[in-house]
Amino acid sequence: MDTISSTQNKRVRYIKSLQTKPRLRRGERKLILEGDRLIADALLNHGKPDLALYSPERADYELIAQLQGRKCALLPVSEAVLRHVSDTQQAPGILAAFQIPRPPLPQRSERLIILDAIREPGNLGTILRTAEAAGVDLAILAPDGVDPYNSKALRAGMGAHFRLPVVEASWKEIGAFCRDLTVYVAMPEATTRYTEVNWLDSWALIVGSEAQGISRQALGLARSRISIPLLGATESLNVASAAAVILFEAQRQRLAAAIP
Repeated sequence: MDTISSTQNKRVRYIKSLQTKPRLRRGERKLILEGDRLIADALLNHGKPDLALYSPERADYELIAQLQGRKCALLPVSEAVLRHVSDTQQAPGILAAFQIPRPPLPQRSERLIILDAIREPGNLGTILRTAEAAGVDLAILAPDGVDPYNSKALRAGMGAHFRLPVVEASWKEIGAFCRDLTVYVAMPEATTRYTEVNWLDSWALIVGSEAQGISRQALGLARSRISIPLLGATESLNVASAAAVILFEAQRQRLAAAIP
């Protein structure tokens, strides 16, 4: 197949539109992954690729073979085309459109994180990556947050979008799912320290945007408000940092309880 060098090619324009238009991504149920690592990780976790653009000079042909084995359409393109469609400063040698994962909701979750209107994609992706590493069962995205499938969120997630069940839900649906869980909300002004919580029980943790604060729906759902003690003049942590501190305390308690 000849190498495509025109940015006006129909499939090139389609990939560019998926990269830049959230409504199209949602309508098509597609996302764009850039680079060998993210694509290989998605394939390892049962991701479904549809179309890949790659540089014939820089492609990993073992990865190309894997994509071909999944019946993914493959389009060799010029470096100029890759730079045109890439969202990174240094375009990788390959990018691919995958179907957005549709994980089945577990009938019951014991460790759940709820993201309350997180607006910064890097924070969202980092929280998902941290949650998966800390043994969380499910991540629920509450209304009014950033698109979880934009390129920055996907890069920050480092494959967590395919390893951790991630669903979007209304507050009514979230309330119903959390009916049998102890729901905690992280807030700087809370008096209960996160280390005072018994994280061995089944729980849901709500974290929210620093700029917007916790929503009234989240406050209405929470049974307890918790905080991380801070020294010095710092008033609050970045939401991704705060989530990491709390989630790994929960993991520490579980690991300690498992030691005979």
